[in-house]
Amino acid sequence: MPLHVQAGDLNVAYLEAGDPSGPPVVLLHGFPYDVHAYAEVAPHLAAAGARVIVPWLRGFGPTRFIDAATPRSGQQAALAHDLLALLDALRIERAVLAGYDWGGRAACIVAALWPPRVRGLVSVNGYNLQHIARAGEPLPPESELRLWYQYYFHGERGRAGLLQDRRAFCRLLWQLWSPSWAFDEASYERSAIAFDNPDFVDVVIHSYRHRFGLVAGDPRLGSTERRLAERPQIGVPSITLDGADDGVTPMRGSSHHAPHFSGSHEHRVVAGAGHNLPQEAPQAFVLAVRDLLALP
Repeated sequence: MPLHVQAGDLNVAYLEAGDPSGPPVVLLHGFPYDVHAYAEVAPHLAAAGARVIVPWLRGFGPTRFIDAATPRSGQQAALAHDLLALLDALRIERAVLAGYDWGGRAACIVAALWPPRVRGLVSVNGYNLQHIARAGEPLPPESELRLWYQYYFHGERGRAGLLQDRRAFCRLLWQLWSPSWAFDEASYERSAIAFDNPDFVDVVIHSYRHRFGLVAGDPRLGSTERRLAERPQIGVPSITLDGADDGVTPMRGSSHHAPHFSGSHEHRVVAGAGHNLPQEAPQAFVLAVRDLLALP
């Protein structure tokens, strides 16, 4: 059963495992996934002595907004402030943050802007901050093709499509983004329940419109977005991962990631894994977190 805590704008639902006095590790899922991405990762880290926290992000699973008037924002700054509020609510001064996709973005932002709160960072796809000022610049055609779903969400037809059949839509993304992962229907359904959250569609649509500068963000987060526009470096010890078979984010070499990290940084490529790396290759993800926990 999930635990709940009021944190910032949210009543956050989360799972917890391990020694409550152990070094904290927060594992953050992406879109369209949920906490089950860490079903094999969390027990290994708990067995190693860590206190493991796995929250559902805003718009997913049993996590809920406290106030009906709060904007259902999916912008990057909102995800980061949710993470900070969760750390505060759980009285965690400093943690290893590990995530991918939306969750990796939240972890990267907290590591970049509030480094005293971060013992180490594991980020799939590297430096995961959105460069909104350059969002209008076209990418190579093969990269644009991968982002078809984002452009679909820019129009009301896309909102209607997601609202009409979110299960089938998100299953398609799982298939396209992890072409070498033969997940079964039961595995998908365990996560797909999280997409029934009443705020899921609003948060998702806002996320994919805001990152292209098509809609305004939550005005309370303007100062954080301005700081992110400066492309801050990440100075905490970091390990970045790429799945060699990632169907949405092309694999990039260490030289691409290195300029964004001013602290110790190592980049690893995981063979046979796609976008949902912790669920597809849990041992590689566990190893990255444990290597950071071993640092003084």
